[in-house]
Amino acid sequence: MSKTKSRIRESNLRYRHSLGQHFLYDEEILEALVRETGVTKADDVLEIGPGCGSLTGPLCRAAGRVLAVELDERLIPLLRGFLADYDNVTLLQGDIMSLDPVKLTEDLRKPFTVAANIPYYITTPLIQRLLSPALAVGTLGLMVQKEVAEKILSSPGEEGWGPLAVRCRYRFKPRMALAVPAERFTPPPKVDSAFVVMKRRAEAAVSVRDERMFFKVVGAAFALRRKTMLNNLCATFRTERGEALSWLEQAGLDEKTRGERMSMAELAALADVMADVMADGSGSPDRGASGGPDRGASDGLEEDRTER
Repeated sequence: MSKTKSRIRESNLRYRHSLGQHFLYDEEILEALVRETGVTKADDVLEIGPGCGSLTGPLCRAAGRVLAVELDERLIPLLRGFLADYDNVTLLQGDIMSLDPVKLTEDLRKPFTVAANIPYYITTPLIQRLLSPALAVGTLGLMVQKEVAEKILSSPGEEGWGPLAVRCRYRFKPRMALAVPAERFTPPPKVDSAFVVMKRRAEAAVSVRDERMFFKVVGAAFALRRKTMLNNLCATFRTERGEALSWLEQAGLDEKTRGERMSMAELAALADVMADVMADGSGSPDRGASGGPDRGASDGLEEDRTER
């Protein structure tokens, strides 16, 4: 039994299902996770949800500095005891979803690495937050449920292809680093997990004139699954069929094109057409910017509601 697991047992700590607590104690897997991130002493790390510190220790040994943010106040004394031998770790109790990530990481060397074994109920909103261009993240190493990993790594036309995949691939190169079966966690979650590593691209995967418009078009593409992009544009931007058809034609797309089959290059081409329309005042692709069922007016990121 690992020292960390023994410490948890000795403390009589009860795992909180409401916080999605499922701890990983396998030392070989933990060391492998750190290796997969590529962290060295020249790198600083933001660890989200250190739990009992089983991953924090290997991160401290590999990285220059670790900033660990833990929500559960009960774990803070245990973490302090477990990490007492490391002088390169800062422990903060707080909710990563309510903290300002830019201010939180202002003292970390840039670009920094993110490592997290996080509750799955915040996976999608947390990824969205970490992908913000305002954050100088160089590498993301995230333990996510297997289904989410498949979405992130999916391609046009595949079932998982959607806003999450597009947003992850836009500035990062994701890869499946390690599959982790449910039974490796304590207590075991209901689903298997996967560790996904995403490295920041030197440049965005596609060049666009207006990023805001690009992600609104991405949201529109997946707002109504199995509908044509023409129908999705009409519904999302509340425009006439003829106008939406004109945008598609200018982007070199057929009126029968389906959003879930569009590549990033095709999405970018359509977004550029619509950005030009908005710029010259000949149309108003921004009409659906608020209210109503037009989910594409946002970035269209779907929530991950599967319990861990």
